[in-house]
Amino acid sequence: MEWKSSLETREELLGTHQVPERFTSGHAIGIIAVHLVYPKLPGNVANATTYPFPVLYKEVNFEIERLFEGDPAIGEEIVAAAKELEQNGVRAIVGACGYFAHFQKQVADAVDVPVFLSSLCQLPMIKTGISSKKKIAVLAASGDNINDDLLEKVGTDTSRLIVKNIGDLESFAPIRWGKNTLDNGKLTEDLVQVVLNLQKENPDLGAILLECSDLPPYAKAIQAATGLPVYDFNTMIDLIYHSVVQKTYYGIF
Repeated sequence: MEWKSSLETREELLGTHQVPERFTSGHAIGIIAVHLVYPKLPGNVANATTYPFPVLYKEVNFEIERLFEGDPAIGEEIVAAAKELEQNGVRAIVGACGYFAHFQKQVADAVDVPVFLSSLCQLPMIKTGISSKKKIAVLAASGDNINDDLLEKVGTDTSRLIVKNIGDLESFAPIRWGKNTLDNGKLTEDLVQVVLNLQKENPDLGAILLECSDLPPYAKAIQAATGLPVYDFNTMIDLIYHSVVQKTYYGIF
């Protein structure tokens, strides 16, 4: 994998550059997203205005339940999507659903750019960063599918995790089942109440991870209510972006 450094100065821009033959460029992050139709608010991984940098999407088309379950038959389509994103010049690839974790190793081995398909990839880091006496709440769209077999693919297990299924919340139903009307205020209230209940039941709660790519719009409200570190897809994507697009620092010393 080769790429040119970011062109940050006028002198660099005036130089001579050899570039790959692509019809577009400048999108460092490629996102694989399942074809789903429902309201996608700013903050949602599938809403491009979420990011202060360009992203490139590639759609895959299968029932989301097959992704939740890690159906091996969809692996080839996911790998093909990743390869197309790589060919189009992205510097890293992510998924738009936590359950892409089923295919993390398969996709990472198929391309030459970094791959972080799931928000769950952050769990080893979170476990490292908080006290070993603390637990992590994972809010999941399909809680029953988060198990040791899945987490092994992202380098961890269910130890110290409190998995809370939010897929059965009535206010989450438009997202879960693909409806066109979403009561965003009600969903915010419900998610905040869920985490407050978890915090009350688990005084040793040290962090919260939002598995679902639809949940980042609610991260701020959840953090304000609990005072805890909140991780989601976008905390991961921001980290990945800055690792593959470093910048020149300016200032005084």
